[in-house]
Formats: sequence, C-alpha cells, structure tokens
Amino acid sequence: MINCIIVDDEPLAASLLENHISKIDDLKLAGKAQNAMQAYKILQNQTVDLMFLDIQMPHLNGIDFLKSLPRKPKTIFTTAYRDFAIEGFELEAVDYLLKPITFERFFKSVERILRNTQDHNEDFIIIKTEGMHRKISLSEIAYFESQGNDIKIVLTNHENCISKNKIADLEKTLSGKGFVRIHRSFIINSAFVTAFSNNEIVVSNYQIPVGRSYKHEFDTFISSVSRNKLL
Repeated sequence: MINCIIVDDEPLAASLLENHISKIDDLKLAGKAQNAMQAYKILQNQTVDLMFLDIQMPHLNGIDFLKSLPRKPKTIFTTAYRDFAIEGFELEAVDYLLKPITFERFFKSVERILRNTQDHNEDFIIIKTEGMHRKISLSEIAYFESQGNDIKIVLTNHENCISKNKIADLEKTLSGKGFVRIHRSFIINSAFVTAFSNNEIVVSNYQIPVGRSYKHEFDTFISSVSRNKLL
C-alpha cells in the first residue's frame, strides 16, 4: 500500500485527484492540504510515500516547498502551466501532470511507482551459474536439491540450473520465506505442495522424499498447513 497526499489549493482539482486515487487499490489517501504549511504538518505526522503537489499555491509554491524538505517523498507535480517542467524534473519528480488530469494519464504516471515498488518488494536470490550471476525470484522456485558440492535449483517451469552452494547456507537464507527443509538434500517451496504422505511430498508435480531426521520439521509444516487451510 502506497500512502499518498494531495497538496492543491483548487478544490475541484483536488477532488479529481482524490477520485483517481480511489480507483487504484494500492493507493491510500493519507491526507489533503490546501497549502504548503498544511502539507508540512501531514508529512511530520504521517508516513507519506507519494505526494501529488500543485505548483502554484499561495504563500509558498510547490517547487520551493519541495526544495525545503529534508526528506522528500516521491512527488508528482500537478499544474495548469508547462513553464515549470524543467525545474520540476531537476528536483527528480516522478512526473509532471498538466491539468485537467485524465485518469489514463494519471494511471500511466502512478503505474511506474507501483511497478518499482513491486520490484523492490520481490524476494529473490542471486546465484552464480555457468559463469554468470543470475537473479531468480523465489516465487519461480519449486525446490532445491543438494548434489555433492552443488545445488540444483528446480524452477516451476521445469527448467533447472546448478550453483556452487551449501544447502545449510541456503536454509538460513530462506528462513521465514515459505521454504521448508524436509530432507538432508531437499528444501521445498511450500507454496507448490500439492500432495503428501508420511514419507513423501509432491511439489509442482515432483515427488520428493521426506528424510527421517527432518520428520519433525515436516510434521510441523503439515500441521500448519492443515490448521490454516482446513485440510
């Protein structure tokens, strides 16, 4: 969820932005201000990720206000004038929207932020394989298999790759991310479990054995799934 505020002294323009924000689930309106001083109070008291900032306002214009902030939220300038575009971008504004702002143009601007936020929140690992460093999203991994001094990483699309890693180190890295070690040679992604018995588990159509010494971890995992999913 991205907390945003509207800073605009024009009620109609502010209402239009509020309506646009309400159509996007990942945006939450944290407040509205009619001038820089009101906006400053909101920023002091709340976490603000994104600010829709009008440029021409009484007492202190939007550009000077943004310059004065020691910690600047991501900012999208909103204005009826093109004259300030260059200065706005020099302040590393995300975008510069000309009024009246259509929803299509608004969404195009906000979508950049939503996409970047999702990228930053994505869990991934970086492995060295075939002489290259490769970034792999955890949501693409079905399981890891230890093969001597190597780790085979099996993806949900049935592709696999080999990396020089120790399974014990991977277990620490993956702690709390939905992965469970069920065998001295296997760590599975619990999101892709489709069936199980006392000594075997099926992950994304792969049959994987449950090791005796990992029976406790396996039973704890199964109990958690059964309790939360009502199996």
